[in-house]
Amino acid sequence: MNEELTYTAAFEELQHIVNEIEQGDVTVDILAEKVKRASVLIAFCKKTLRTTEEDVKSILQELEQEKDHEA
Repeated sequence: MNEELTYTAAFEELQHIVNEIEQGDVTVDILAEKVKRASVLIAFCKKTLRTTEEDVKSILQELEQEKDHEA
């Protein structure tokens, strides 16, 4: 994948992999490959969510500090 991975693209790819496995569309020969890719995507999604959570907390703290300075 040459383009930068986004959370949405990673999540959609994960859903696709899960659907393939659930429907039995994945042969034993490529199952390990799919599971490895899924683990990379899961790690990426977790990191993205963690970073987003930290960013939101930081923004909320800044807003709270601004509110305190105005009072």
